[in-house]
Amino acid sequence: MQSIAQPGARRSLLVTSALLSPSMALALLSAASLTPATAYAQASSVIPPVLVDAPKPRPKSRAVPSRRTTQRGPAVNASNPVPLRSPEGLAVPANTATISGESAFSRGLGTSDSASLIADIPGGAVWGAGGVSSLPAINGLGADRIQVAINSMLISPACPNEMNPPLSFVNPAMIARMRAYLGVAPVSVGGDYIGGKIDVTTAPPQFATGGGWQSSVMVSGFFRSISNAYGVDATATLANKDTSVTYTGGWVRAGDYKAADGTKVKSTLYETQNHALSISKESFGNLFTVQVGGQFIPYQGYVNQYMDMVYNRSAYINGRYEGVFDWGKLEASGFYHQIRHTMGFIAPDKVSQMPMDTRASDVGYALKATFAASRQDLVRVGNEFYHNRLDDWWDPVAGSMMMGPNSFININDGRRSRLGTFVEWERRWDREWTTLVGLRNDVVWMNTGNVQGYNAMMYGADAAAFNALDHARTDINLDGSALVRYEPDQLSQFELGFARKTRSPNLYERYAWSTSGMAMNMIGWFGDGNGYVGNLDLKPEKAHTASFTAAWHDPAQKVWEFKVTPYYSYVQDYIDVDRCAIQMMSACTAANLTKTNDFVFLRFANHDAWLYGVNLDGKLALWDDPQYGRGVLRGQLGYVRGQRTDGVNLYHVMPINAKLAFDHTLGGWNNGVELQLVGSKDQVNQVHNELTTPSYALVNLRSGYQWQAVRVDFGVDNLFNQHYYLPLGGADLVDYKVVSMMGSSPAYGYNVPGPGRSFNGRLTMKF
Repeated sequence: MQSIAQPGARRSLLVTSALLSPSMALALLSAASLTPATAYAQASSVIPPVLVDAPKPRPKSRAVPSRRTTQRGPAVNASNPVPLRSPEGLAVPANTATISGESAFSRGLGTSDSASLIADIPGGAVWGAGGVSSLPAINGLGADRIQVAINSMLISPACPNEMNPPLSFVNPAMIARMRAYLGVAPVSVGGDYIGGKIDVTTAPPQFATGGGWQSSVMVSGFFRSISNAYGVDATATLANKDTSVTYTGGWVRAGDYKAADGTKVKSTLYETQNHALSISKESFGNLFTVQVGGQFIPYQGYVNQYMDMVYNRSAYINGRYEGVFDWGKLEASGFYHQIRHTMGFIAPDKVSQMPMDTRASDVGYALKATFAASRQDLVRVGNEFYHNRLDDWWDPVAGSMMMGPNSFININDGRRSRLGTFVEWERRWDREWTTLVGLRNDVVWMNTGNVQGYNAMMYGADAAAFNALDHARTDINLDGSALVRYEPDQLSQFELGFARKTRSPNLYERYAWSTSGMAMNMIGWFGDGNGYVGNLDLKPEKAHTASFTAAWHDPAQKVWEFKVTPYYSYVQDYIDVDRCAIQMMSACTAANLTKTNDFVFLRFANHDAWLYGVNLDGKLALWDDPQYGRGVLRGQLGYVRGQRTDGVNLYHVMPINAKLAFDHTLGGWNNGVELQLVGSKDQVNQVHNELTTPSYALVNLRSGYQWQAVRVDFGVDNLFNQHYYLPLGGADLVDYKVVSMMGSSPAYGYNVPGPGRSFNGRLTMKF
């Protein structure tokens, strides 16, 4: 069977159609054998043209790729920075970062953790967790403050340690595009977050260009020496001119990795598999897609948590629609996702018996309409609804007085619903100036049922106090954004943005109820060894953010580019923690209030905070020659500082860090060397008793060769076997123990070391 081809762009027709009305443009392009949906995407990109009396020289426009392609364009911050000019207007601000499918696939050589891709953008970092379950952070804000959508699906925490975050449900090789919107983003991007929004697209539809059914298959196997990891990724498509069926998925198994000194870092093993099947139909300007998929993780170790993941199974169905009409564009999506999750202990590193079970579901829809109100104005309106339901219970342990005779009900029928509505106006005043303003309202309803402990003696007082309260909470959140872009010539672009973003607490932040030390140690996604209890009186976080982006580049955007983005954010009612007040029969004792060199017990609480920083990103083509290939130097730097207004440093803020890399391509060869620099982490959170980490530098190599349908890749991570500690890796709770009459317990004061030298290889075949 023939492989699926990718149609070329009809540039002359696109330019002509941009000067016509939407209906005339669609008719012209349809006559030229482009489908209406593809024509609209390429010709207008939903940004109407601006006609002025005195034309000025402008840079060449970039046509939006047709939905008929799975274009894996230049990699962002892996081979090229983000394009500085977007045909999508201010709907994609200048400080937005896009990671291509090619870059995600390349990074998958050294990791199976999709969240780690965020570290490839300036200001991006990850909180350490399991091997495939890190939590993304952007500009000092992480975990739930970063909203992640997988093909428009929003997946809520379904574990008291957030062991199954959204990005764990896709392998890097499954990602066709990852786009990160930073703190100042249009209200149409979404609500209920303050740090950033990550949109992940997997398996966009491909359609055949000729008659009949055509197919394409990609199979890739890989190996990593540092953890004896091995796995396989696969993609297969069967399509004709208007119907496309695509499977994408992968499986990986890894053992515990070793630090540079040869020490095995315990509880870092994992096994995971993800699968997705998509069916798309294109007809007369309409694109329908239905996707079903699921995940299975039989085990995943956590060196910075007291427990491990011993079972995680999920399934989902997701439908999406895009339609092009004379008046504009309509987008709609709806999904249902369910998870069954269990925490336990993976021997021999952790040996005990204490099952903790979670059952959760997410369901939602999103509607967005884009109207061309005039030849200079766009209006976007939308409505969204998301509902999360969660049950979290811990079965009794036979023969245990502390963990019996009843089940521990941690979250009983927890419910969190959000209804959001927005309106947004974008206007191109002339060829230099573009503005965007938007308003958004999100109403969040939360509630949960009554709870109980293992027994009345140890847990009865807390349970009775919690059950006596009204659990229902309603938050009415108002957001807004305003951006202005100035493009004076072909070499520069300037953009100023302001935004107010709001996030309501999650179910665990509000409803975790027990002050027993054992129960509190089971709550928390911070990896610090501390214990946490919720707070029914938490207020939503409100972030007021300003950022400015200045970008310069050559006219063709092929030789050099440079971008700098300073930003400042004031967060009202930032959800942080306080040391527990003194209570009888609980972990919140007098000693807990003053400890400086031990694990502590914390209660979620609101505090005002501020953050500021700067991100730099650039590239320079050193040469481009048919005989010697193309050599490109690229670099990035991120710096952020965060503190509460009472002087307490924010927890898990990445220290200053930079990357400098050189990429070379020649024929079928693709080679690169990367220097990663991370400063010392000495601005630590005093309430968490956060640990400091020293600075370090790592060198990574990669090389690959493409020969017809076969590609071989080889890489070395941490070339010089540098010993270092992960700045956001949390506390090592497994490798160091304190032994007493009560048994052994984790020792305080030990960071999680990073992986040592790893030799990585991949073989990919396409047919």
